[in-house]
Amino acid sequence: MSTALVIVASTRAAAGEYADRTGPVLVSWLRGRGLTVPDAAVVADADIPAYLDELFGEQADPDETTATPTIVLTTGGTGISPTDGTVAAVRPLLTHELPGLMTAVHLKGLENGVPTALLSGGVAGTVGRTFVMTLPGSTGGVKDGIAVLDPVLDHLIDQLEGAGDHE
Repeated sequence: MSTALVIVASTRAAAGEYADRTGPVLVSWLRGRGLTVPDAAVVADADIPAYLDELFGEQADPDETTATPTIVLTTGGTGISPTDGTVAAVRPLLTHELPGLMTAVHLKGLENGVPTALLSGGVAGTVGRTFVMTLPGSTGGVKDGIAVLDPVLDHLIDQLEGAGDHE
């Protein structure tokens, strides 16, 4: 069974100032799709680079299957605020970028009447055999991400797990 991890980048939620609402949406969707997913990890913005380094740092050979999850979705830290650093932390880790997915999320936001969706950064791609995507910290942005990922998730997982590898 495939595994997933949801990481919430929010300094205030990590400090207990409010309850995150985006992580549970992603966790529920992924579980509903049959993936094994722990509750979302809530991490302060400044701690995201170290958290990702720890998660992916042990992955010596990016082509090998390791203990890292099949899917890692982040929420938060994709804007232009000085503390928003999720995209900058994820991008250098990527071994293969999938920019069409982020384009589709931005277009979905526009379709839903949210022009500010274009102000959200974002990156999607693979770190070895793990798919990683950074989603906005709003419930609407997360729902847009789910709408984009839902029809391609099974094929994406199949490819990550080696189905359809070329001889």
